[in-house]
Amino acid sequence: MSTSNQNKLKNNCPVGFFDSGVGGLSVYSRFKKALPCENTLYYGDIAHLPYGNKTKEELVGYARGILDFYKTQDVKAVVIACNTSSAQAYDVIKDEYDFRIYPIIQSCAKVIANQNINRIGVFATVATVNSGVYAKELKKYNASLEVLEIACPNWVPIVESGNYTDEKAMLDVKEHLDRMLKFNPNKIILGCTHYPYLLHLLEKYAQKDLFIDPAKIFVDFIKNDLENSDLLNLSQNYGYEKMFVSANPEGFVENSEIFYSVKNKPEIILN
Repeated sequence: MSTSNQNKLKNNCPVGFFDSGVGGLSVYSRFKKALPCENTLYYGDIAHLPYGNKTKEELVGYARGILDFYKTQDVKAVVIACNTSSAQAYDVIKDEYDFRIYPIIQSCAKVIANQNINRIGVFATVATVNSGVYAKELKKYNASLEVLEIACPNWVPIVESGNYTDEKAMLDVKEHLDRMLKFNPNKIILGCTHYPYLLHLLEKYAQKDLFIDPAKIFVDFIKNDLENSDLLNLSQNYGYEKMFVSANPEGFVENSEIFYSVKNKPEIILN
């Protein structure tokens, strides 16, 4: 059977997404708007959040567990909608599966690096910053780029609490931004799916167009790759979605409202 015919048989297979919790729904939401006919699955690994303070070995184990589950779901692709997993797990597991795997950092780096910039900042989790993967991937396409990565461990809890007016939260955001602005970056990557939800605070102290939300770049990349690989779902019907979590489905639904309206209670799949 030709590759083209094999791909056509996979057109209706779902695309899987995963993150430690609800943050990856920011990518998922954009994907659903861009490709409404695609069938989709989402896995929130609530039992192990936050990923930002986990070891590389732990993160690789979590990723394998989720991808092994997605293999049973006959997915055509999996989207690593998590900067930390992209940074720590992708290079280890990328050749272990026969479906396409899209990591957010590596997928976006080429596009971002080819912009007309000399200095770029990255706000990310501790694990992402410790991996150095943003600098590595960006410099792969633009060796002269100067990159400063700053870890912001309190930013995910700020977003998930929704308590943006808390004095300590606002001070934490400003202190990290002040440090970054001393680097005088041309652009700043919000290198965690939660961080774009702090834009309304960040733009109090800097121009909004200074910041890059990788989610839009990422979804455009996935769409183009699926199309070029003859893997787009050709149905004219709105695609189905299924949600899975490793723990606390009620909390997942409640917290997801920040990013995406989850209509049905997720199924618990232990990882």
